[in-house]
Amino acid sequence: MNVANESWLDALNNVLMSIIGTINGLLWGQVLIYLLVGVGIYFTLRLGFIQIRQFRHAIDVLKSGKDIENGLSSYQVFCTSMAARVGTGNMAGVAVALAAGGPGAIFWMWLIALFGMSTAFVESTLAQVYKVKDVDGQYRGGPAYYMEKGLGQRWMGSLFSVFLIIAFGLVFNAVQANTITDALNHSFGFDETIMGVIIVAASAFFIMGGLRKIAQASARIVPVMAISYLAIAMVVVVMNISELPAAIALIVKSAFGWQEAAAGGVAYTIAQAMQSGIARGLFSNEAGMGSAANVAASATPNPNHPASQGFVQMLGVFADTIVICTASAAMIMLSGVMDQPDAASGIGLLQQALTNELGSWTAYFMAAAILLFCFTSIIANYSYAETNIMFLNGNTNKGLLAFRLLVLAMVMFGSVTSLPVVWNLADASMGMMALINIIALLLLSKLAFKVIKDYEVQIKAGKTPVFDRSKFPELEELDGAWHPKDSKAKAKANS
Repeated sequence: MNVANESWLDALNNVLMSIIGTINGLLWGQVLIYLLVGVGIYFTLRLGFIQIRQFRHAIDVLKSGKDIENGLSSYQVFCTSMAARVGTGNMAGVAVALAAGGPGAIFWMWLIALFGMSTAFVESTLAQVYKVKDVDGQYRGGPAYYMEKGLGQRWMGSLFSVFLIIAFGLVFNAVQANTITDALNHSFGFDETIMGVIIVAASAFFIMGGLRKIAQASARIVPVMAISYLAIAMVVVVMNISELPAAIALIVKSAFGWQEAAAGGVAYTIAQAMQSGIARGLFSNEAGMGSAANVAASATPNPNHPASQGFVQMLGVFADTIVICTASAAMIMLSGVMDQPDAASGIGLLQQALTNELGSWTAYFMAAAILLFCFTSIIANYSYAETNIMFLNGNTNKGLLAFRLLVLAMVMFGSVTSLPVVWNLADASMGMMALINIIALLLLSKLAFKVIKDYEVQIKAGKTPVFDRSKFPELEELDGAWHPKDSKAKAKANS
């Protein structure tokens, strides 16, 4: 009887894996790569390469938004979105891209990040425009909200919310917990069950405290983990500084197949480099997926204009992919481990590179990096899901406690076991939410461009940008956080 049941379950699992694998292959192998790249290029051209023109201004906006008395600052929201973006994908993902597509994959990763900055700008600006206040006075917003309020399609927002809750709120948090316990078990022999209980307890402390406590924790942890990781990468670069020009040249040559042509063969084709680099870049920085837009809406922007948060989230894509992913690539390439016959794979390749360059103590550093990167992802991912739970419940706290307990149960489940079919389901859910979000972005892009232009016009006039909703007739009936009377009063006070 048990054998029969086991065979039936195996057959069902195989069927599910086949179906979900086909969906993921279609979404991530073809549809989404072209859509996300195309949208990024379109937004970049329409905004006049704003990610380059206004890069310095974006840094100024981030610095000016560190301290506020009420709500969440732009800096706290930036760190929360970085907590979700930065994870093992910035380490293992880069190693996978290098192995599959060669050094040229890094070039295409850079390029997709450049275009993705404009996509993140647009979705975060729209998230601010259509944000609302919940029963506790906290700002809430994101794709689900601009689908309902901007397009008048609540069903679309609800579908997006369900996919995001499945992917980020439940499954990805199980995956992050599994990564932590697996790494600590292999490195130090720590018991996975005990570590799972500890992770659940720590997660509960922040999750039960709500979005503000999550943002405060992210603002403290993210800078420490990012600076520490970049410092280690800088040491490796300095130790191999003479090899740096050759490594950069190899990345560019391999991106276009020049290296392979010169060698008399094609070890890595342009298509392989493009697909690997673009796919890993998109997975890492999340631009266009609509995930980071959920927390972007929670900021109390400074200047008091929706577009200001677009500048901040644009920097998030830059920091995630062009800075942190590049640091991982530099450590792997400059150490020369890829040319060794016994080269590891995935995150093991990065660990091998650090061990060769700096010694065995780096195993402790990598364990700490994985712990911090994955733990902050758990609490930040939860914050994304919380906003969408609130959306489904009409911005009330109904069912929130039950959902928090479910998230913690998934964290415990992920700590002690792994289930590939569930992980693949999360990829499919994320792909579907990205597809829905891209459609909404294109339909609302005209308004986003208008809002961003309004901000830039005020900057050029030497004014501190203030959002006056009366300039936007399409928002006249909008019931949201940007009240027209408040905006007019603030605009008059600053004129």
